[in-house]
Amino acid sequence: MKKLILGIVIATLSLTILLTGCGSSKDTIIMATEAGFAPYEYTDDGKTVVGVDVDIANEIAKALGKKLQIDNTDFDSALLSVQQGKADFAAAGISVTPDRQEDMDFSIEYAVSKQVIVVNKSANRINSADDIKEDTKVGVQQGTVADFYFTDDVKTDIKRYPKFLQAAEELKNDKIDCVVMDSLPAEEMVKNNDSLEVLDGEVFTDSYAIAVQKGNQELLDKINDVLQKLLDEGKIDEFTVNHTTK
Repeated sequence: MKKLILGIVIATLSLTILLTGCGSSKDTIIMATEAGFAPYEYTDDGKTVVGVDVDIANEIAKALGKKLQIDNTDFDSALLSVQQGKADFAAAGISVTPDRQEDMDFSIEYAVSKQVIVVNKSANRINSADDIKEDTKVGVQQGTVADFYFTDDVKTDIKRYPKFLQAAEELKNDKIDCVVMDSLPAEEMVKNNDSLEVLDGEVFTDSYAIAVQKGNQELLDKINDVLQKLLDEGKIDEFTVNHTTK
């Protein structure tokens, strides 16, 4: 009888410890991102992730009464972690596409960005989107809408990179003809690279949304409430200005 009582006590204590440990995770919400996409997400001191999407994520965490945890990984892994439930949501300048909608659910769109062309000033090979041909070496970040665009719609000699900074280095070294990317990150890129420039015009326009695991309607509704409030108050525009005037 004593052994039975002792067993029950031990089991109860173990369950209490287990529940306490699980309770701590309920106080945290995890955002997956790829911090190489200024001004939306980038590192301020080499390790702290900041940016427009981080400001938005902090507002989401505050509304939910949770602490924000940021998992900084590559773009494809950020999306995969949401699909697998390892992260609560992903925010990384994510465009909504039919293929992605099959695997994830998306919030309302909160930003619009045009896709532009970045070139090496001295190369003088690409002056507009019309100059991009089948043999043009186009650099893109893998898994982005630019990747899909040049794979499915416009056939080119596409070069995929995990991060835009790698594409920028290849462009500076004249190993590719251009990089196609979102306008705001492109402007931030050329600020730090005098040999590069953004061409006038655009290739196409896309919009950003936040991704959650398929079927997580409760979280999606809360995220949408926060986004709509931020949009109505003009806060997202403020966040963008703050991260592009530094």
